[in-house]
Amino acid sequence: MLNAFDISGSALTTGRLRLDVIANNMANVETTNTAEGGPYQRRTVVLTDGEHGFAHMLRAQMNRMPVSSNGIGGDGVRAQRVARDPSPPDMRYDPDHPDADEDGYVAYPNVDLVSEMTDLLMANRTYQANTTAFSVTKNMVQSTLRLGG
Repeated sequence: MLNAFDISGSALTTGRLRLDVIANNMANVETTNTAEGGPYQRRTVVLTDGEHGFAHMLRAQMNRMPVSSNGIGGDGVRAQRVARDPSPPDMRYDPDHPDADEDGYVAYPNVDLVSEMTDLLMANRTYQANTTAFSVTKNMVQSTLRLGG
């Protein structure tokens, strides 16, 4: 039962990071000049499922081996790192812009607001689902304690 808390808790932590990164991308959609030089680059959260996560459980099922010592697989999802999106900047013709090159083009961030809004909705729904899962697990533990007491 406590493993369920770990799984939901890790998903909530990772979901919060995803929401923060998406919000940062949206806030910098017009940032053409950063401290590193050049336009802002979109960030993404690279996830890992941990040593005993979903991929490990899937491999274990395929190999028909025990998943873990307690017979319950999975310890949730983790954020491995926040990475920069390597796609090229959005080049727009704006010769009056202070960051325009000699041909009048400005390098804008590689952030697409429609994609970010879609990612935001997905991350929000995932966060809500994990909040519900955490709450259901808590209620099950409370019910079990009431029955045992």
